[in-house]
Amino acid sequence: MKLIHGVVVKPLKVIADERGYLMEMMRKDDPFFQRFGQTYVSVAYPGVVKGWHYHKVQTDHFVIVKGMMKVVLYDDRADSPTKGELNEFFMGERNPVLVTIPPGVWHGMKGIGTEPAMLVNCPTEPYNYKEPDEFRCDPHKNDIPYDWSRKDG
Repeated sequence: MKLIHGVVVKPLKVIADERGYLMEMMRKDDPFFQRFGQTYVSVAYPGVVKGWHYHKVQTDHFVIVKGMMKVVLYDDRADSPTKGELNEFFMGERNPVLVTIPPGVWHGMKGIGTEPAMLVNCPTEPYNYKEPDEFRCDPHKNDIPYDWSRKDG
């Protein structure tokens, strides 16, 4: 898959022993690290789509720490060399990766599997309650060329 310009995928390091495991997500010496804004958790129930939205300033760093999610990105930026590209990631316990989502890239997620999925995001900006840097559209009725339905086959 050709990655959207500015998107970074980092395979995550899982260190396991008889006590359990530790998974590093993001470090300040990662080449894509910019700054710390805040950290939050978002949960999606099985089959639920959360999206679409984008940010004008904020860069997101998504890691799914419980369950599985389908995370989809769409580049609608006028000046981007990858304008019109879609990226689809199946992330979570079976595929531990961090995905960096640059400003201006539409993104959404869908809980897949049989249990709620838990996303941890470490964006570059804290949430501004008075003037949110968040721009939304309906997940199913929009100009984004993506169908959230399950693809059997």
